[in-house]
Amino acid sequence: MDLLTVIPDLGNWRFEYKYRLTPFQYHQVKAAIRPYMRVDPYTRRAPKRRYLVRSLYFDTTDFRAYQEKVNGDCDRTKLRIRTYSASRDETASVRVELKARKGIAMEKHNTFVDMQDYEYFIHNNHWPVNDDPVLCEFERYVHLKTLFPQVIVEYQREGFSARLEDSLRITFDHSVRSTAAETLFPTAPVFRNHNRHVIILEIKCNKSQPAWLRNMVREHGLRIAANSKFAQAVEISRPELIRPVWSA
Repeated sequence: MDLLTVIPDLGNWRFEYKYRLTPFQYHQVKAAIRPYMRVDPYTRRAPKRRYLVRSLYFDTTDFRAYQEKVNGDCDRTKLRIRTYSASRDETASVRVELKARKGIAMEKHNTFVDMQDYEYFIHNNHWPVNDDPVLCEFERYVHLKTLFPQVIVEYQREGFSARLEDSLRITFDHSVRSTAAETLFPTAPVFRNHNRHVIILEIKCNKSQPAWLRNMVREHGLRIAANSKFAQAVEISRPELIRPVWSA
């Protein structure tokens, strides 16, 4: 059974374009989008206008989801649980997400749960609430694919929404780092930075980019780059996946 036939009321497929920026390019691009974009509410309320995003990604014990990603498989589904807090808090938001991708198009389904329901699932591989289609499909995939939480990725995000185009969103992700983990809030995690000097620009839209944005990308010489934070996190935490360990 396909994910897209299980979850009703699908929205439009979205497109994501990712770019790796130097600090200089970041300041140039941020200035260039100002006339067309405005700071989103999450960024506006955050200290220093950047908010934390922490995601717990699921994969098999032999990292098949990672292999599908690096092999460039067109059809794949990513599972993650996301929060916006660095420490456990009963009031912290926890968002459960399934991200289906077909080529460069993607569709994300998500729902929020409370801390007790999240912790129940982590310990039991089962949601105590069973009337939410996203939770049901998330649980089905976990059992069907034999998935386990494997890595955390976190970063500081700046988000911008378009002044005129509702479906357009632009984000800058700073200080991306990750660690192997089985929960969102591990004890004494050891995070490793991906690249301190790279800022990730993501452009997300439901249809073609507006002319001003296409011109901006071209004028600043930006090139689309594969930049899976999840894949980088796996490679950092499990280097033998890309550099096999040979026994004597």
